[in-house]
Amino acid sequence: MTKTLSIIGVGAFGEFMLRHVTPYFHVHIHDEFRDLSSISETYNVTCCSLTEAAACDIVVIAVPVRAIESVVLKIKDHLRPGQLVMDVASVKCLPAQILTQHLPDHVEIIGLHPLFGPQSGKTGIHGQNIAVVSIRSTLHDSVSSFLRTQLGLNVIACTAEEHDEQMAYVQGLTHMIARVFQKMDMPTITQETKTFSLLRQMVNIVKDDSDALFKAIQTDNPFVDTTKKTFFDAVAHLQDELGKDRQ
Repeated sequence: MTKTLSIIGVGAFGEFMLRHVTPYFHVHIHDEFRDLSSISETYNVTCCSLTEAAACDIVVIAVPVRAIESVVLKIKDHLRPGQLVMDVASVKCLPAQILTQHLPDHVEIIGLHPLFGPQSGKTGIHGQNIAVVSIRSTLHDSVSSFLRTQLGLNVIACTAEEHDEQMAYVQGLTHMIARVFQKMDMPTITQETKTFSLLRQMVNIVKDDSDALFKAIQTDNPFVDTTKKTFFDAVAHLQDELGKDRQ
């Protein structure tokens, strides 16, 4: 029998998920702040209440990091033994702490971080990376197998700490550099090198990300401050070196 899967929070990524999960599940969607009627028709999925979403076999929490605790507190008393609850946040330590603290022991918990999004995955997600954190679950192997064989993803098993430590570089630095690049009063560039073209491509991939995602990457990852300090120290050191060369 086909399992039911709910997505709580149908923003840019929640909606992006629909085209990839609807072939495999009976999908229910809920969003407190968005009219989902047109999305329901487009993807042939069911709009539902938060309580109904909490009753599905698999519950995917796709809200901003700072909203996860609120959702968890509202659904925790409606969950039954054996259900699987997953989050898809861009950081993993904080969601893992929230989920284990508030969710009942009889539910399975896995953290996911798809290392792609609507822009980088617009032509397909086959071969893209996804981090899988087994927070409190016996279903890790089954979930990983589905992601690998059905969706064609490259599954990276890790702890929440390992994930966030690496994302402090992978996302913390790249998203910060992209924001700085966007804020610069740059003239029209017609003489691009390959390197500059790649930099512009990086900026274009993340330029439409929400402020909530950017702030989560920069403030909710416990390792980002150290990474940013190392980066800015290196910049300052380089400035000093260049200054010496001009003397």
